[in-house]
Amino acid sequence: MTKKFTVLVSILILALFTAACGSQGSSDDNASAASDSGEKQSVTISVEHELGKTKVPVNPEKVVVFDFGTLDTLDKLGIDVTAVPKENLPSYLSKYDSDEYKNAGTLFEPDFEKLSEIDPDLIIISGRTAEAYDDLNELAPTIHLGVDTTRYMDSFKENATVLGEIFSKESEVEAELAEIDDQISTLKEKASANGDNSLIILTNDGSINAYGPGSRFGLIHDVFGFPAVDENLEVSTHGQNVSFEYLVEKDPGYLFVVDRNQVVGGEDSAKKTLENKLVQETKAYKDNHIVYLNPDYWYLSGGGLISVSEMVKEVSSSVE
Repeated sequence: MTKKFTVLVSILILALFTAACGSQGSSDDNASAASDSGEKQSVTISVEHELGKTKVPVNPEKVVVFDFGTLDTLDKLGIDVTAVPKENLPSYLSKYDSDEYKNAGTLFEPDFEKLSEIDPDLIIISGRTAEAYDDLNELAPTIHLGVDTTRYMDSFKENATVLGEIFSKESEVEAELAEIDDQISTLKEKASANGDNSLIILTNDGSINAYGPGSRFGLIHDVFGFPAVDENLEVSTHGQNVSFEYLVEKDPGYLFVVDRNQVVGGEDSAKKTLENKLVQETKAYKDNHIVYLNPDYWYLSGGGLISVSEMVKEVSSSVE
Protein backbone atom coordinates (compact mmCIF):
# COMPACT_ATOMS: atom_id res chain seq x y z
CA MET A 1 0.00 0.00 0.00
CA THR A 2 2.79 2.34 0.92
CA LYS A 3 4.70 1.54 -2.26
CA LYS A 4 1.66 2.23 -4.47
CA PHE A 5 1.06 5.52 -2.67
CA THR A 6 4.68 6.57 -3.20
CA VAL A 7 4.51 5.77 -6.94
CA LEU A 8 1.23 7.73 -7.26
CA VAL A 9 2.75 10.79 -5.58
CA SER A 10 5.79 10.59 -7.86
CA ILE A 11 3.53 10.48 -10.96
CA LEU A 12 1.57 13.51 -9.75
CA ILE A 13 4.76 15.52 -9.08
CA LEU A 14 6.11 14.66 -12.53
CA ALA A 15 2.84 15.71 -14.14
CA LEU A 16 2.83 19.06 -12.33
CA PHE A 17 6.50 19.70 -13.25
CA THR A 18 5.82 18.92 -16.92
CA ALA A 19 2.79 21.25 -16.96
CA ALA A 20 4.80 24.06 -15.37
CA CYS A 21 7.57 23.69 -17.95
CA GLY A 22 5.02 23.75 -20.72
CA SER A 23 3.47 26.91 -19.34
CA GLN A 24 6.88 28.62 -19.02
CA GLY A 25 7.77 27.62 -22.54
CA SER A 26 4.51 29.08 -23.81
CA SER A 27 5.23 32.41 -22.05
CA ASP A 28 8.72 32.58 -23.53
CA ASP A 29 7.33 31.75 -26.95
CA ASN A 30 4.80 34.58 -26.68
CA ALA A 31 7.50 37.08 -25.69
CA SER A 32 9.67 35.87 -28.56
CA ALA A 33 6.77 36.12 -30.97
CA ALA A 34 6.03 39.68 -29.81
CA SER A 35 9.67 40.56 -30.33
CA ASP A 36 9.73 38.89 -33.76
CA SER A 37 6.62 40.80 -34.83
CA GLY A 38 8.38 44.11 -34.11
CA GLU A 39 6.34 45.04 -31.07
CA LYS A 40 8.11 46.96 -28.30
CA GLN A 41 6.92 48.32 -25.02
CA SER A 42 7.61 52.07 -24.78
CA VAL A 43 8.99 53.29 -21.46
CA THR A 44 7.74 56.62 -20.12
CA ILE A 45 8.37 58.78 -17.09
CA SER A 46 6.07 61.38 -15.58
CA VAL A 47 7.51 64.90 -15.63
CA GLU A 48 5.96 67.57 -13.43
CA HIS A 49 6.67 71.04 -14.78
CA GLU A 50 5.39 74.61 -14.59
CA LEU A 51 2.49 74.03 -16.98
CA GLY A 52 1.37 70.58 -15.90
CA LYS A 53 2.32 66.93 -15.57
CA THR A 54 3.31 65.06 -18.73
CA LYS A 55 4.16 61.47 -19.60
CA VAL A 56 7.39 61.60 -21.56
CA PRO A 57 9.03 58.76 -23.51
CA VAL A 58 12.50 57.74 -22.34
CA ASN A 59 15.17 58.28 -25.02
CA PRO A 60 12.81 59.94 -27.53
CA GLU A 61 14.11 59.93 -31.11
CA LYS A 62 12.57 63.10 -32.56
CA VAL A 63 13.04 66.02 -30.18
CA VAL A 64 12.11 69.66 -30.83
CA VAL A 65 13.63 72.26 -28.50
CA PHE A 66 12.32 75.83 -28.02
CA ASP A 67 14.63 76.68 -25.11
CA PHE A 68 18.28 77.51 -25.72
CA GLY A 69 19.29 76.58 -22.16
CA THR A 70 17.87 73.10 -22.73
CA LEU A 71 19.53 72.91 -26.16
CA ASP A 72 22.80 73.88 -24.47
CA THR A 73 22.45 71.03 -21.93
CA LEU A 74 21.53 68.45 -24.58
CA ASP A 75 24.49 69.58 -26.67
CA LYS A 76 26.81 69.12 -23.69
CA LEU A 77 25.40 65.63 -23.10
CA GLY A 78 25.78 64.64 -26.76
CA ILE A 79 22.03 64.28 -27.32
CA ASP A 80 20.91 64.95 -30.88
CA VAL A 81 17.78 66.96 -31.63
CA THR A 82 15.57 67.21 -34.71
CA ALA A 83 14.47 70.84 -34.83
CA VAL A 84 15.11 74.21 -33.16
CA PRO A 85 14.06 77.82 -33.77
CA LYS A 86 16.99 79.15 -35.81
CA GLU A 87 16.40 82.86 -35.28
CA ASN A 88 18.76 84.47 -32.72
CA LEU A 89 20.63 81.25 -31.98
CA PRO A 90 23.48 81.86 -29.51
CA SER A 91 26.77 81.91 -31.40
CA TYR A 92 28.13 78.95 -29.43
CA LEU A 93 25.17 76.88 -30.66
CA SER A 94 25.47 78.01 -34.29
CA LYS A 95 25.89 74.43 -35.55
CA TYR A 96 22.11 74.07 -35.20
CA ASP A 97 21.67 76.60 -38.01
CA SER A 98 22.77 73.95 -40.54
CA ASP A 99 20.53 71.94 -42.87
CA GLU A 100 21.03 68.94 -40.60
CA TYR A 101 18.38 70.43 -38.29
CA LYS A 102 14.84 71.50 -39.13
CA ASN A 103 13.68 75.06 -38.45
CA ALA A 104 10.91 74.89 -35.84
CA GLY A 105 9.84 78.52 -36.31
CA THR A 106 10.67 81.16 -33.70
CA LEU A 107 10.69 81.14 -29.92
CA PHE A 108 7.41 83.05 -29.93
CA GLU A 109 5.78 81.54 -33.04
CA PRO A 110 6.31 77.81 -33.64
CA ASP A 111 5.93 76.57 -37.21
CA PHE A 112 3.04 74.15 -36.67
CA GLU A 113 3.05 72.95 -40.28
CA LYS A 114 6.70 71.97 -40.02
CA LEU A 115 6.15 70.39 -36.61
CA SER A 116 3.30 68.28 -38.00
CA GLU A 117 5.63 67.02 -40.72
CA ILE A 118 8.28 66.14 -38.13
CA ASP A 119 5.76 64.34 -35.86
CA PRO A 120 8.00 64.77 -32.79
CA ASP A 121 8.22 62.41 -29.83
CA LEU A 122 8.94 65.28 -27.42
CA ILE A 123 8.79 69.09 -27.44
CA ILE A 124 10.62 71.18 -24.83
CA ILE A 125 9.75 74.85 -24.27
CA SER A 126 10.26 77.68 -21.78
CA GLY A 127 8.72 81.08 -21.07
CA ARG A 128 9.04 82.61 -24.54
CA THR A 129 6.97 79.77 -26.05
CA ALA A 130 4.61 79.22 -23.12
CA GLU A 131 1.54 80.72 -24.82
CA ALA A 132 1.68 77.99 -27.47
CA TYR A 133 1.84 75.17 -24.90
CA ASP A 134 -1.70 73.80 -25.37
CA ASP A 135 -1.38 73.65 -29.16
CA LEU A 136 2.08 72.10 -28.99
CA ASN A 137 0.92 69.54 -26.43
CA GLU A 138 -1.68 68.33 -28.91
CA LEU A 139 1.10 67.51 -31.36
CA ALA A 140 3.41 65.72 -28.93
CA PRO A 141 4.21 65.48 -25.20
CA THR A 142 5.40 69.00 -24.30
CA ILE A 143 7.24 70.07 -21.16
CA HIS A 144 8.22 73.51 -19.84
CA LEU A 145 11.82 73.57 -18.58
CA GLY A 146 12.44 77.28 -18.14
CA VAL A 147 14.60 78.42 -15.24
CA ASP A 148 12.86 80.00 -12.25
CA THR A 149 15.19 82.95 -11.64
CA THR A 150 13.94 83.43 -8.07
CA ARG A 151 15.56 80.05 -7.24
CA TYR A 152 18.02 79.87 -10.09
CA MET A 153 20.38 77.08 -9.10
CA ASP A 154 17.73 74.74 -7.68
CA SER A 155 15.61 75.22 -10.79
CA PHE A 156 18.58 74.78 -13.12
CA LYS A 157 19.62 71.57 -11.37
CA GLU A 158 16.08 70.18 -11.41
CA ASN A 159 15.81 70.79 -15.16
CA ALA A 160 19.19 69.20 -15.85
CA THR A 161 18.25 66.19 -13.71
CA VAL A 162 14.98 65.74 -15.61
CA LEU A 163 16.86 65.80 -18.92
CA GLY A 164 19.30 63.25 -17.52
CA GLU A 165 16.40 60.95 -16.64
CA ILE A 166 14.69 61.37 -20.01
CA PHE A 167 17.84 60.65 -22.01
CA SER A 168 19.47 58.12 -19.64
CA LYS A 169 22.34 60.47 -18.79
CA GLU A 170 21.90 60.65 -15.02
CA SER A 171 25.54 60.06 -14.08
CA GLU A 172 26.81 62.56 -16.65
CA VAL A 173 24.47 65.26 -15.36
CA GLU A 174 25.48 64.57 -11.78
CA ALA A 175 29.16 64.97 -12.65
CA GLU A 176 28.60 68.23 -14.54
CA LEU A 177 26.54 69.72 -11.69
CA ALA A 178 29.21 68.78 -9.15
CA GLU A 179 31.84 70.56 -11.23
CA ILE A 180 29.69 73.71 -11.45
CA ASP A 181 29.16 73.62 -7.67
CA ASP A 182 32.93 73.59 -7.22
CA GLN A 183 33.32 76.57 -9.56
CA ILE A 184 30.67 78.53 -7.66
CA SER A 185 32.26 77.73 -4.30
CA THR A 186 35.56 79.19 -5.50
CA LEU A 187 33.81 82.28 -6.91
CA LYS A 188 31.91 82.93 -3.67
CA GLU A 189 35.18 82.91 -1.74
CA LYS A 190 36.65 85.46 -4.16
CA ALA A 191 33.54 87.68 -3.99
CA SER A 192 33.53 87.55 -0.20
CA ALA A 193 37.22 88.44 0.03
CA ASN A 194 36.75 91.28 -2.45
CA GLY A 195 33.88 92.90 -0.55
CA ASP A 196 32.80 95.39 -3.25
CA ASN A 197 29.09 95.86 -3.87
CA SER A 198 27.69 95.55 -7.38
CA LEU A 199 24.95 96.45 -9.82
CA ILE A 200 23.68 94.52 -12.84
CA ILE A 201 22.32 96.43 -15.83
CA LEU A 202 21.00 95.60 -19.27
CA THR A 203 21.50 98.15 -22.05
CA ASN A 204 19.09 98.42 -24.98
CA ASP A 205 19.29 101.15 -27.63
CA GLY A 206 20.67 103.69 -25.19
CA SER A 207 18.38 102.88 -22.25
CA ILE A 208 19.45 101.19 -19.02
CA ASN A 209 17.49 98.68 -16.94
CA ALA A 210 18.80 97.56 -13.55
CA TYR A 211 18.39 94.13 -11.94
CA GLY A 212 18.74 93.20 -8.26
CA PRO A 213 18.47 90.11 -6.05
CA GLY A 214 15.84 87.56 -7.14
CA SER A 215 15.78 88.94 -10.66
CA ARG A 216 16.58 87.52 -14.07
CA PHE A 217 20.32 88.04 -13.58
CA GLY A 218 20.19 88.09 -9.79
CA LEU A 219 22.27 84.95 -9.31
CA ILE A 220 25.29 87.28 -9.27
CA HIS A 221 23.97 88.41 -5.88
CA ASP A 222 21.96 85.38 -4.75
CA VAL A 223 24.39 82.63 -5.74
CA PHE A 224 27.78 84.12 -6.59
CA GLY A 225 27.84 86.23 -3.43
CA PHE A 226 28.26 89.80 -4.69
CA PRO A 227 26.52 92.30 -2.37
CA ALA A 228 23.85 94.34 -4.16
CA VAL A 229 24.28 98.11 -4.22
CA ASP A 230 20.47 98.42 -4.21
CA GLU A 231 18.32 95.79 -2.47
CA ASN A 232 15.05 97.47 -3.45
CA LEU A 233 15.08 97.20 -7.23
CA GLU A 234 11.87 96.04 -8.86
CA VAL A 235 11.97 92.33 -9.69
CA SER A 236 10.67 91.91 -13.23
CA THR A 237 11.66 90.30 -16.50
CA HIS A 238 12.65 93.62 -18.02
CA GLY A 239 14.23 95.08 -14.90
CA GLN A 240 13.78 98.62 -13.59
CA ASN A 241 14.54 101.53 -15.87
CA VAL A 242 17.21 103.78 -14.35
CA SER A 243 19.20 106.88 -15.31
CA PHE A 244 22.90 107.65 -15.49
CA GLU A 245 22.39 109.81 -12.42
CA TYR A 246 21.19 106.70 -10.59
CA LEU A 247 24.46 104.96 -11.43
CA VAL A 248 26.42 107.89 -9.97
CA GLU A 249 24.23 108.01 -6.86
CA LYS A 250 24.57 104.28 -6.13
CA ASP A 251 28.24 104.23 -7.15
CA PRO A 252 28.73 100.42 -7.44
CA GLY A 253 32.16 98.86 -7.05
CA TYR A 254 31.34 96.45 -9.86
CA LEU A 255 29.01 97.15 -12.79
CA PHE A 256 27.95 93.99 -14.64
CA VAL A 257 26.56 94.79 -18.09
CA VAL A 258 24.42 92.72 -20.47
CA ASP A 259 24.27 94.18 -23.98
CA ARG A 260 20.91 93.20 -25.52
CA ASN A 261 21.63 94.89 -28.83
CA GLN A 262 24.60 92.64 -29.38
CA VAL A 263 22.34 89.62 -29.89
CA VAL A 264 19.03 91.04 -31.16
CA GLY A 265 20.26 93.99 -33.21
CA GLY A 266 20.20 97.72 -32.60
CA GLU A 267 22.27 100.82 -33.10
CA ASP A 268 23.90 101.53 -29.75
CA SER A 269 26.30 99.10 -28.13
CA ALA A 270 26.61 98.90 -24.35
CA LYS A 271 30.05 100.50 -24.45
CA LYS A 272 28.76 103.39 -26.53
CA THR A 273 25.86 103.85 -24.11
CA LEU A 274 28.13 103.93 -21.07
CA GLU A 275 30.87 106.14 -22.50
CA ASN A 276 29.91 109.39 -20.80
CA LYS A 277 31.18 111.64 -18.02
CA LEU A 278 28.57 110.54 -15.50
CA VAL A 279 29.53 106.86 -15.71
CA GLN A 280 33.18 107.86 -15.49
CA GLU A 281 32.48 109.23 -12.00
CA THR A 282 31.60 105.78 -10.65
CA LYS A 283 33.93 103.60 -8.63
CA ALA A 284 33.36 100.75 -11.08
CA TYR A 285 34.71 102.84 -13.94
CA LYS A 286 37.66 104.21 -11.98
CA ASP A 287 38.67 100.73 -10.77
CA ASN A 288 38.19 99.21 -14.23
CA HIS A 289 35.37 97.06 -12.89
CA ILE A 290 32.79 97.51 -15.63
CA VAL A 291 32.29 93.91 -16.73
CA TYR A 292 30.64 93.25 -20.12
CA LEU A 293 28.94 89.87 -19.86
CA ASN A 294 28.38 87.61 -22.86
CA PRO A 295 24.70 88.02 -23.82
CA ASP A 296 24.69 84.63 -25.55
CA TYR A 297 24.87 83.05 -22.10
CA TRP A 298 23.10 85.69 -20.02
CA TYR A 299 20.30 86.85 -22.33
CA LEU A 300 19.64 84.19 -24.98
CA SER A 301 20.25 80.95 -23.15
CA GLY A 302 21.18 80.59 -19.48
CA GLY A 303 20.14 77.62 -17.41
CA GLY A 304 22.24 75.17 -19.45
CA LEU A 305 25.19 73.06 -18.41
CA ILE A 306 27.45 75.03 -20.76
CA SER A 307 26.04 78.51 -20.16
CA VAL A 308 25.93 78.35 -16.35
CA SER A 309 29.52 77.11 -16.22
CA GLU A 310 30.62 79.89 -18.57
CA MET A 311 28.67 82.49 -16.58
CA VAL A 312 30.53 81.47 -13.42
CA LYS A 313 33.89 81.59 -15.23
CA GLU A 314 33.11 84.99 -16.74
CA VAL A 315 32.27 86.62 -13.41
CA SER A 316 35.10 84.84 -11.62
CA SER A 317 37.69 86.15 -14.10
CA SER A 318 36.55 89.73 -13.38
CA VAL A 319 37.32 89.53 -9.65
CA GLU A 320 40.79 90.56 -8.52
